[in-house]
Amino acid sequence: MSAMIARVLGEGFRVFFLSAGLYGLFAGGIWGVWLATQTGMIGFEDPTYAMSPPMWHAHEMIFGYATAALGGFFLTAVPSWTGTPEARAQFIMMAAGLWLAGRIAMWFSGALSPGLVAVVDLAFVPTLAAKIASQLIRRPKPQNMIFLLLLCYIWVANLLTHLEWVGVTRDTLDIGLRAGLLALCSMIAILGGRITPAFTRNAMKRAGEPESAWPVSVASFDKAGMALALMLPLCALIFGLSPIAGGVALMLGGVQILRMARWRARWALRQPILIALHLGLGMLALGLILWGLAVLGIGSEIGALHVLGIGCVGGMTLAVMSRAALGHSGRALVAPPPMVVAYGLMAIAAVLRWVGSVLSEGYLVAMLVSDGLWISALALYLIAMWSALVSPKAVAS
Repeated sequence: MSAMIARVLGEGFRVFFLSAGLYGLFAGGIWGVWLATQTGMIGFEDPTYAMSPPMWHAHEMIFGYATAALGGFFLTAVPSWTGTPEARAQFIMMAAGLWLAGRIAMWFSGALSPGLVAVVDLAFVPTLAAKIASQLIRRPKPQNMIFLLLLCYIWVANLLTHLEWVGVTRDTLDIGLRAGLLALCSMIAILGGRITPAFTRNAMKRAGEPESAWPVSVASFDKAGMALALMLPLCALIFGLSPIAGGVALMLGGVQILRMARWRARWALRQPILIALHLGLGMLALGLILWGLAVLGIGSEIGALHVLGIGCVGGMTLAVMSRAALGHSGRALVAPPPMVVAYGLMAIAAVLRWVGSVLSEGYLVAMLVSDGLWISALALYLIAMWSALVSPKAVAS
């Protein structure tokens, strides 16, 4: 047992991908319990946190679950980008401790001062950013340094939520939540746009497909996508729920569709671990277009936000975490059957949550079922990836 704990705490992908799965399961379960009380199915005791249950849920999915996934990814990927040593176990344990302290502070915020909760919860992202900055500076490529800017957006967005809870501001909570989610989506647009065609190309090459059939990335679309992705959360932070932010979202969603059109998604259907990446980016494009239209007065904004939160962020984190866990633990890049089902359940959960948002009746039922699908997807992820995350690295035979 002690060896397993040391192993989990010694590598960033292990501790943070495991934490993301467990916390996503926990937070989804708590949200489901509260939803059930709204239908009269069960009772719900007063929460231990200070904010309303919907606000706790939104905050923890964005700044709790998703930041754990980011921590695991960056602590694993950046050393390979820069040729620098991986973070030492002492740093990984400290970073994981800060992330966990933030989750505990938020859970018990009803008994703590809002200022203390803010300080504790805001500590993790700067710590992560400082570490990866120290590695990126060894090879300061602009295409990698931009992730530090996006991490700054995420931190500022979280700060805005706490400023309203502390009482410094009166109207920054919603801005912070939206900007935080959109910053995550921008991160996915840039990173996913880099790895999805590359991984598909590598798989097609291994399969002996001719080069003419490989994915093609158009430089002008990639540059436009990157520029719009960097603009979107900034517009949300400055202008809030405005036509400017909505217009940028619509443009980014359209560019994302143009980019994906030549990435050979049809061929990727034969490999679930690949198609999960395409599916997550498809949800990104759909969600951005739906959100942009909703901001302009067409459709449900809350439904569009959940297409982004569940379909894009949830779907892409499962796709990336499962692939990285398998690859960095020495296992074949083949998604186990439970993981394949998890990919599908996450996408269905996003669609159902959007459908529920436009229904006049059955809204709560749709929310409950969608939440149940989220919980099931995270549970299947943990079942499928448990060995890769906690067991010793596999040795090639």
